[in-house]
Amino acid sequence: MLAERRIFHISGHERRSRTGAIRRGLARLALTGYRVAGILVYPLAGPFLAYRSWKGKEDRLRRSERLGYASQPRPRGPLVWAHSASVGETLALIPLLRELGRRDIHVLLTTGTVTSAELVKNRLGGQVIHQYVPLDLKFSMKRFISYWRPDACITAESEIWPTTLLELHRRKIPQITVNARISDRSFERWQRHDTIAEALFGKMSLVVAQSDLDAERFRDLGAWPVLVSGNLKGDTDPPPCDPAALQRYREEIGERKTWAAISTFEGEEKAAAGIHKALKPRNGQLTIIVPRHPERSDAIEDMLKAQGLVVARRSRNDPLTPETDIFLGDSMGEMGLYLRLTELAFVGRSLTGEGGQNPLEPAMLGCAVLSGSHVQNFRDAYANLARKGGARLIRDVEMLAKAVHYLLSNDVARRKMIDAGQETINEMRGALSVTVKALEPYINPLTVTARLQPKSATAR
Repeated sequence: MLAERRIFHISGHERRSRTGAIRRGLARLALTGYRVAGILVYPLAGPFLAYRSWKGKEDRLRRSERLGYASQPRPRGPLVWAHSASVGETLALIPLLRELGRRDIHVLLTTGTVTSAELVKNRLGGQVIHQYVPLDLKFSMKRFISYWRPDACITAESEIWPTTLLELHRRKIPQITVNARISDRSFERWQRHDTIAEALFGKMSLVVAQSDLDAERFRDLGAWPVLVSGNLKGDTDPPPCDPAALQRYREEIGERKTWAAISTFEGEEKAAAGIHKALKPRNGQLTIIVPRHPERSDAIEDMLKAQGLVVARRSRNDPLTPETDIFLGDSMGEMGLYLRLTELAFVGRSLTGEGGQNPLEPAMLGCAVLSGSHVQNFRDAYANLARKGGARLIRDVEMLAKAVHYLLSNDVARRKMIDAGQETINEMRGALSVTVKALEPYINPLTVTARLQPKSATAR
């Protein structure tokens, strides 16, 4: 009987091992299929990018970069490839990229959007080499990596691209994710394909996560080692602005009360307009609307005018007169200007959109923060602000209208929220130092190599 039990136990173990091997084999097959599909669709990449350029979603003059063709020379010496998908991720990376620059390490920064490229140009200038990130296709990525030969790759937040991960791993280039997070939806998707997740996440050399929850999720999906740093966005500088423009608009606004709806998505501009109309007889306020995607501004202006509202647009340099209802912030890279014109900001993609947007910038610049409840992508930032009283989450448009009216009318309550927000920001600082310390095994050898190079060899 004991022998039979042992045979049964061994057979069960063998079955589980065989099942695991089959699942791992299927995962490898799926990733191979992904790469083969990339090879097959590569001939369509050019027309696809041309279409996106026509739609304004690609830089027409630089779209060859998306196929892995370099538009700048590679400098001699150590080079780290850093990648951030869009504006928010790029802002979070800036202090870390400057730290790498202080260590004489060349930084190649790739981004995926036109707006983020403009941000890099304005904020970092010649401190980094900027390229648009290649499509996650075998030929594009091999061409890109063969040319730039990075010594390490640092990605921000939640960028997981199979071909890129596999190609870097094949070449033994360390892959590090910083300020890492995984949304609820993404985590559920990866869990449904856990063997594929393990095959990819297991190839990461290091993950530095924003929170304990994010760290746990990365570990569950196969990443190791995983550390926790906090949110790098707490260590960023406040967004800058043009002092002359700020002075001009402050003079034009005068004593009028203001509030802003920033990073708005479709539906949230209409909500802000309705709130403006409801509150104007009591407050006479100016409403500032800053859409997340400025290319929607023509449609937004048409909607506002259809409601009988007077609109001034930043892109036209319109003056703000006493009759102006809405100041439409339709320019790129000027969030610092808009937030300095108010002490009350609703942060969008949270009422009609999903996921939320970064609340730390308005808190940093002295704004009481309001938001819808759909903020899962910035859960910890909102939790920290709300715990101290620097932010309030609202359920619907009616509740938002009441909160805006209360805070416009109550200077003491508004100031209390502002102070609490700035206290929260100060407490959240420190993620940069933790991240740099975690990266030292990878960047310290590069620093030594860079500083041993003759100056003529490291010149760009």
